Amino acid sequence: MRREVFTDEHEHFRSEFRRFAESEIVPHLPDWNQAGRSDPAIWRKLGEAGYLGANAPAEYGGAGADFLFDAVVIEELADLRAHAVQMSLHSDICMPYLTHYGDAEQKEKFLTGAIDGSCLLAIAMTEPGTGSDLANVQTRAMRDGDEYVINGAKTFISNGQNCGVVIVVARTDPEADPPHRGISLIMVEAGTPGFEKGRNLEKLGLKGQDTSELFFRDCRVPVSNRLGEEGQGFKMLMSQLQQERLCIAVGSMASCRRSVEDTLSYVKERKAFGQPIGQFQNTQFKLAELATEVEIGQCFVDRLMAAHVAGENIESEVSMAKWWASDLQKKVSAECLQLFGGYGFMDEYPISQDYADAAVQSIYAGTNEIMKVIIARKLGIG
Repeated sequence: MRREVFTDEHEHFRSEFRRFAESEIVPHLPDWNQAGRSDPAIWRKLGEAGYLGANAPAEYGGAGADFLFDAVVIEELADLRAHAVQMSLHSDICMPYLTHYGDAEQKEKFLTGAIDGSCLLAIAMTEPGTGSDLANVQTRAMRDGDEYVINGAKTFISNGQNCGVVIVVARTDPEADPPHRGISLIMVEAGTPGFEKGRNLEKLGLKGQDTSELFFRDCRVPVSNRLGEEGQGFKMLMSQLQQERLCIAVGSMASCRRSVEDTLSYVKERKAFGQPIGQFQNTQFKLAELATEVEIGQCFVDRLMAAHVAGENIESEVSMAKWWASDLQKKVSAECLQLFGGYGFMDEYPISQDYADAAVQSIYAGTNEIMKVIIARKLGIG
């Protein structure tokens, strides 16, 4: 089915980025997956080519384009299984905090480097004892004159090893009632005394994406590194989650298409009992069902992308898309792996990577259970 959300300009951009990715990213993926992190040099190449922060302000080096250009990048990287390069986290999740809430000095200091690729961004929300409950983070940033003194620990932080700046979700008012009013966002630069990058965590999937523990021990940063007003951090987080969850839905649908396409090719060639396994009715029915669900999901996500670019408030709808698309990704990868038989369990077949990579999609950016809570509240029953 023809997709109408993208224009000819978007598709031209897609072709250009695909050529870049196949030349500069794909050949290095095995090494990066083995190392558990990408080479920082690729980020500088991405910046030089103009692929970082496509929707960031032009005066700081961005293209000032719409989100759909970034969506193209998300889709192409998912199709190439290039999860070692988490561009959506950098450009579409972290960077908007700077563009929307940073002052002129902060943008000049941090945004310029983020766009040219010399400074990779991360955001530190999750803590060892706090997952989706952001209002109860325990990391503290206490005011001491013109500085904040930060103490606490974060975990499961993507881009944690490579980041040059991390946006830390911290409690600046421990006595705030309700607790979310005591949350602020503070930027901490790599190399700041008291800021330690812990181990690069070993994961089931997304092998090339560095994911770290971060520690803050009497880490002093200037008050000028705070984004927005003190105590407004939770509000800022909530306002940006629409795009974050949409990014996950976009990537999930692209991964679903990749899995189905690879499986279709496989069942046409693999023979059993004297004929291609694609000739068996069970195989045909399974793939017909999966292809239908992927088509339906893609139509929904495309509609949400258009609505998001138009500035509509679609908090409930992106929550629907995030849980449904990520659950579909898990279903598609599992069903497709089954059709590969024993070969699907082998690392040399990419479907095994799809299966492992899909597992986390229903967990981060708010678990799918939290998505359902949000939807229920919008329905007036939560």
